[in-house]
Amino acid sequence: MSYLKGLLASCLVLASVLSWVKAVPINIDKTKVKLPEETVKEPPQSVDTGLHYDRYLREVIDFLEKDQHFREKLHNTDMEDIKRGKLAKELDFVSHHVRTKLDELKRQEVSRLRTLIKAKQDIEGGNDIAVDHQVLLKQFEYLNHMNPHTFEVEDLDRLIKSATKDLENYDKERHEEFKRYEMMKEHERQEHLKTLDEEGRMKEEEHYEEMKKKHADHPKVNHPGSKDQLKEVWEEADGLDPEDFDPKTFFNLHDTNGDGFFDEQELEALFTKELEKIYDPTNEEDDMVEMEEERLRMREHVMNEVDSNKDRLVSLDEFLVATKKKEFLEPDSWEALEQNQAYTEEEMREFEEQLARQEEDLNLKAADLQKQREDLERQQEQLNAQKIELQQAVEHMERIKTQKVPPPPEMHLQGNAVPESLGHDPPPVPPENQPLPPGHQDIPPEQQQQQQQQHVPQNQQDLGQEPQHIPQENQPLSPGHNSLPHDSPQMPLDHNNVP
Repeated sequence: MSYLKGLLASCLVLASVLSWVKAVPINIDKTKVKLPEETVKEPPQSVDTGLHYDRYLREVIDFLEKDQHFREKLHNTDMEDIKRGKLAKELDFVSHHVRTKLDELKRQEVSRLRTLIKAKQDIEGGNDIAVDHQVLLKQFEYLNHMNPHTFEVEDLDRLIKSATKDLENYDKERHEEFKRYEMMKEHERQEHLKTLDEEGRMKEEEHYEEMKKKHADHPKVNHPGSKDQLKEVWEEADGLDPEDFDPKTFFNLHDTNGDGFFDEQELEALFTKELEKIYDPTNEEDDMVEMEEERLRMREHVMNEVDSNKDRLVSLDEFLVATKKKEFLEPDSWEALEQNQAYTEEEMREFEEQLARQEEDLNLKAADLQKQREDLERQQEQLNAQKIELQQAVEHMERIKTQKVPPPPEMHLQGNAVPESLGHDPPPVPPENQPLPPGHQDIPPEQQQQQQQQHVPQNQQDLGQEPQHIPQENQPLSPGHNSLPHDSPQMPLDHNNVP
């Protein structure tokens, strides 16, 4: 079980620091970032390990530890035996309650994976495509997908092997992440220099070199895990006489959970005094992200030297054996991060080229999005114009419906108006009570009679006929010319049929 505990502890430690590197933006002053005390000493247990099956791994290990028989059998089991799968018989003796809970955990995990597969399919637009979950579940190597209902020994073996492999890759990923962090810092510094004039660049470079010297000017750092380093903790942290240093007593004092092992978190807590020699959160020149990377370097170094069975835990026996080695008594000097640049010039050049390509891609995407935006704005303007035209047409129709329209002009013909049969347009008839235009005022009856006598039809004169006698008002008409009733319509005179 020690290997399982070490595996989970390693995940927690690596994830806690990687989360710090990712959480703190590059463009703020890292030297002003102060880590919480509990983060410096011991990362909280709720930290994500970074594995996508993190929750499943945690719960399986927790429930296996609750079974007394299984815990006793695995306490001294060799790591290689665990990796080779010699757990079948021991798993068969796990209590029914624990075994039932493991079955339930596996069913929940399989259901979670199926949900992820379905969500990915929906995003990719393949709703109409039949999904073979058994085929897709093959990619998740940490469980036996052919048996989704019960937790068997194969599931435990798969889980351990997958976590071990993924943890090794995760450790490499952390190193790469820190390298990218350092290169991005340098890239942004160089970009800032480009914005300054010659005098400003000189001052900035001088300030940068001054900060580097101040950071490097610190007390000697003891080799992690050496006698000098542990005696310093014994004296300053534990308050004991350095002449009374005893490795076994030291181990028991700093095995904080009393399980008989130094896990990675307990080891890292031993390096706090050394780190305080190099880093101070109040100093401008000290980067707290670099401090955490230094802590991990120290822990990895000690694990490589002391953890002989590679179970990611240091037992008391392993620790006591290490205290008798020459590396413990007469160690080499420790080179801190400022003495070991995280990247090479070639890596920095490739990083700059990659950033340039990414910037170019982003600019192209931005230009395409701007063009789409302009097209949408034009379409919106056209739609707005059409909407306004439609509203105006509707309003016009409403006005026509509600407005009184005058009758046609031919309905107003009265008196001596010339009909359309004469080939002349009828004169316009002014509306009632509207004053006549100049020259069209009402003429008295006597004047109208004189005008009629003066105007002889032109066709009669052309025929050589004398003008007909027009009877005066109140003069009796000749036979055959009886007057028409007053309200009878007056027949028009047809000049074309004159004898």
